[in-house]
Amino acid sequence: MHIRKNLPMNSFQYNFDLCLSTRDRPYITIREILHGEFMVEVNIPEKPDGAEELEKQGVEGLVHSLHDSTDPMVRQYAAYLLGKAQNPRAIQPLIEALGDFDKSVRAQAMLALVAIGKAAVEPLSVAMKEPKWETRYRAVEALGKIADDKAVKPLIQALKDNRDHVRYMAAKGLREFGDSDAIDPMIILLKDENRYVRMMAVWSLGTIGGKKVHDALKQALKAEDDEKVKEAITQAMK
Repeated sequence: MHIRKNLPMNSFQYNFDLCLSTRDRPYITIREILHGEFMVEVNIPEKPDGAEELEKQGVEGLVHSLHDSTDPMVRQYAAYLLGKAQNPRAIQPLIEALGDFDKSVRAQAMLALVAIGKAAVEPLSVAMKEPKWETRYRAVEALGKIADDKAVKPLIQALKDNRDHVRYMAAKGLREFGDSDAIDPMIILLKDENRYVRMMAVWSLGTIGGKKVHDALKQALKAEDDEKVKEAITQAMK
């Protein structure tokens, strides 16, 4: 299970995060439970018909259901159970499920990989070479949520992806690290064609901070035409 610091997020940032992600947004229930100074993500998918039988299956049986069931609710629940099991043998089948045609299955497979944790980082990094953007998008999301130092390099590389979803999620994931190696490629994103990518780059750079970041944001503010992006830059510079 991924545990992340309860970082403040204003409603403006949440709204643009939501706008981009709705194009591949999971139809699942996600609860955030306060646990001391951290927030713990817990995913609870709706149980399909035959859930009790799925719950009795081992890893092999669940992988079979994940791959072969024609019911997306069954595939989603199988991914959920594989995440609960936290068995490394499930990593590759779950990575393959990141490209499932159903978005709820893709989302659940991502969360299951996050639950498995550090053992999934290297396979997820390899998945960044997959031709399907949905697979790359969810792989980057998982890397950001696992928040292992080995994820920084593939996340930085993902900032150059040809799909705006992936660039956005890479910038979002890097915000958790505050790694200075991400500054230069993130500054390039301040000129991205997608306003939401630009805004996430702004917030991530603002988290890293420093003179170089401040100067870059100052220049970006002068060149930016979008009022919402300007607002994000102004807030990040405070």
